[in-house]
Amino acid sequence: MSESTHEPTLDQDTPIAPEGQGPIADIEALASKMSDARAAVGQSIFGQELVVEESMITLLAGGHILLIGVPGLGKTRLVETLGTVFGLDDKRVQFTPDLMPADILGSEVLEENDAGRRSFRFVKGPVFAQLLMADEINRASPRTQSALLQAMQEKRVSVAGTYHDLPRPFHVLATQNPLEQEGTYPLPEAQLDRFFMQVNVEYPDLDAERDILIKTTGNDDVEPGRVLDAESLMAAQRLVRSIPVGESVSEAILTLVRAGRPETSDLASVQSNVSWGPGPRASQALMLGVRARAVIEGRFSPSVDDVLALAAPILRHRMALTFAARAEGVTLDEVINALCERVA
Repeated sequence: MSESTHEPTLDQDTPIAPEGQGPIADIEALASKMSDARAAVGQSIFGQELVVEESMITLLAGGHILLIGVPGLGKTRLVETLGTVFGLDDKRVQFTPDLMPADILGSEVLEENDAGRRSFRFVKGPVFAQLLMADEINRASPRTQSALLQAMQEKRVSVAGTYHDLPRPFHVLATQNPLEQEGTYPLPEAQLDRFFMQVNVEYPDLDAERDILIKTTGNDDVEPGRVLDAESLMAAQRLVRSIPVGESVSEAILTLVRAGRPETSDLASVQSNVSWGPGPRASQALMLGVRARAVIEGRFSPSVDDVLALAAPILRHRMALTFAARAEGVTLDEVINALCERVA
């Protein structure tokens, strides 16, 4: 005789709390630290509050970020400031058309000792840092761009058949110029998917540009102070993963991501305009992102509003429009807005 087992059902507001949930006091302390970090970054970055928030969410979630915007909008300065405020060992690589993979990863060097014996020694490249700034990543060839792929996903690199672990934490903050500019190469889809967010850096408004004009051209340029260190950041990342998520938020994430795939979507705008949609990594990014956003805003659990707020930066580089849609002037942000309306 077989026994029937029944799974416990969760109502719409029941939190799905993973094991090891951090105490409320720890979440409050982390929220306070994030507030201090945001204020410290704001001393050097003016008028880009949303960009700063999304960058901090990415670091809290343990991901990599792609900053897109024309030159001169402070992308490089933002990355340097984040490295200082979060106390991370940072290095910078300027991507150029002649940059080779070994210039990023490192290489084996043949050495000879006093006894005449020869051996290979691995010389580490700039990728061996806790915060790697890949400046103008799309000015390098696709071969060099892909050299970061294994590092971003596996947190290690393979050189001459030997694996070398990268420092922890490891984050890539890449800047990219708009593809319409001369001398740029689009990133391959597999590498784009490794970025937690794609953040579009827009021109500052009038008041912010006035602050930039006055505060960055004098002698009183303020250097931000360190708020966290590497160990504190990794502890914060573990705490973020322990934050409970309600079933309504989980269902909103699944609905949003699956509705963005033309094969499973019931939206005509997606079926006719999208050639390929977001994969499961988008769902994972949203789940971590909404937790981190809730902490930064001083809340103990995320809401559906967090899902809608992070939909664009998390999905826009994980979807592609059809040729016909691009010819008609359809944008991915328009498609994502339609997906958000479907969830809301």
